[in-house]
Amino acid sequence: MAANRNDRDHAHGPAEQPGARSPRPLPSAFDRRAVLRGGLGATAAVGALALGSTGTAHATPTAYADRLSSATSARRGARAAAEPRIYTTAEWNARPPSDDIVVLDRKPTYIVVHHTAEPGNSTDYSLAHAKQICRDIQNFHMDGNGWSDTGQQFTNSRGGFVLEGRHKSLDVVRGGVQHVQGANVGDHNSEVIGIENEGLYTQVDVPAALWTSLVGLVGWIAAQYGTAPANIQGHRDFNSTECPGDVLYGRLQELRDAVGLALGVPSAHPALWPLLRPGDSGHRVRAAQHLLRAKGFERLPVDGLFGPATRRAVATLAERNGVKQHTCAASHHRTADETGYLGSDIWPLLTPHVRAGDNGEVSKAVSTLKGATREGVPTDALGERDWKRLLA
Repeated sequence: MAANRNDRDHAHGPAEQPGARSPRPLPSAFDRRAVLRGGLGATAAVGALALGSTGTAHATPTAYADRLSSATSARRGARAAAEPRIYTTAEWNARPPSDDIVVLDRKPTYIVVHHTAEPGNSTDYSLAHAKQICRDIQNFHMDGNGWSDTGQQFTNSRGGFVLEGRHKSLDVVRGGVQHVQGANVGDHNSEVIGIENEGLYTQVDVPAALWTSLVGLVGWIAAQYGTAPANIQGHRDFNSTECPGDVLYGRLQELRDAVGLALGVPSAHPALWPLLRPGDSGHRVRAAQHLLRAKGFERLPVDGLFGPATRRAVATLAERNGVKQHTCAASHHRTADETGYLGSDIWPLLTPHVRAGDNGEVSKAVSTLKGATREGVPTDALGERDWKRLLA
């Protein structure tokens, strides 16, 4: 069947607007911002496995049984990652979905880490609390956002309990060849499997129990799909949002390393776009201002300060190009306004595939970045990886 508005990957309506507000308040508040801290010792939660694929290519659609047989054969002889204890939708008394769950006949490419932010960093680490969190999120997503079901595929509580989010997610991951399409990353839901981590981690660390369960869950999913550790990323690597928060996001390489160690595969450092926000300053902001001037914002001052004028320019550029504001799918934080954030869906609009000397403002941006990073500049046209390297 055709995907309904709750599951469209390309749409930016309520189904893809994680920041939409619920008309009915949650029994416990919801939002998100964070990063992971724990330790590589948590990798004991995941068995080692030699991955047979990078997880970046989509297989040719075939019969489910044939693909399951093929996937099983590919993993035969490898050390299997242990499936963690995952509480099903039936076990936390989920509502039935309001429409058919979309199951795509291909693997997801990325495993994406989110945080719920609300209801904050609860000290109730019980299973009963974890189940209530899932019910609250589902009510918010269905009644507030108008989605067919919970947006994320899995939820991870501060007490270390892992629960199935969207219906069918657990069984489909067990099969290792298909993907339950969720609604947790704008414009990329056909590519990503999302994990909501309970709590707000903009400034504080995650509990050890949550970290351990996250390593185990991500390791198991990566083993099932053959996902390369480099494809374990955060929400902000797809949309201009703070999610999963500075602390949690800052530890994602530790998560990649932990999963890679547990699975016995190399853990690369992926090239990613930075996130710039109001209040930021420095060479990246100055370079962004030069690039915005090159896009027609000639009156924008180049002072290296991400102030109101820079924010307005970024927001205008996004609006002109149809890039909608995104916040976390579990967001219910009425004080957060991420309009004008410059992230992964805005940088491609600013970084032209040209030689540095072809445009005066672009050349100034490159010089600013080169002087701060000591990176070389290619003699041919700058590409995406060149810009990411300069902005790192």
